[in-house]
Amino acid sequence: MKEKKKSLILKVAQELFAKFGFFKTTVDEIAKAARMGKASLYHYFKGKEEIYKEVIEKESQILHEKIQEAISREDNPYKKLKAFVLTRMKYLNELSNIYNALKNDLLRHYHFIEKIREKDFHREIETVKSILREGIQKNIFAIKDIELTSFAIISAFKGLEYPWTIKVPSSDIEKNIDKLLEILFHGLLKNRTKN
Repeated sequence: MKEKKKSLILKVAQELFAKFGFFKTTVDEIAKAARMGKASLYHYFKGKEEIYKEVIEKESQILHEKIQEAISREDNPYKKLKAFVLTRMKYLNELSNIYNALKNDLLRHYHFIEKIREKDFHREIETVKSILREGIQKNIFAIKDIELTSFAIISAFKGLEYPWTIKVPSSDIEKNIDKLLEILFHGLLKNRTKN
């Protein structure tokens, strides 16, 4: 019964945080949406920050699982990388709380947000490194520095997330990802001659 009530609180809180944001959502509103008194809510959580932390951790885990599922359906490292980026962008739109936690600078002073950001970043770096290693083993990619390349890939796509989700129709995002991967893997030079 306790876990069921806790799940209900997290579900309604997730919806409220997604709609109004962390700062505008109150414990009173969460308790009301969960059809319980504020005092009762404190039997399950210490406060709004703890509720938000659990919501963010849950969404982070969902995002990671969706990415792993998409990657596992592909057999080619290039397609795996594309699946990684497409899935991440799709679910970041749907899981707005984790997206906000990862992007909102006003949340930086919350220690748990920084820990989640760091964990998320390292998990994504490891995922991309794994794809790149497979590409090297299959003689598809020629990469000298996997660490730097995976960092560059993650940084490039993180930098493009916000402008793409705001300014680019979802139907064009896949084409943009293809173009960026084309630049990444084939470079900008017309002729690859050494100087």
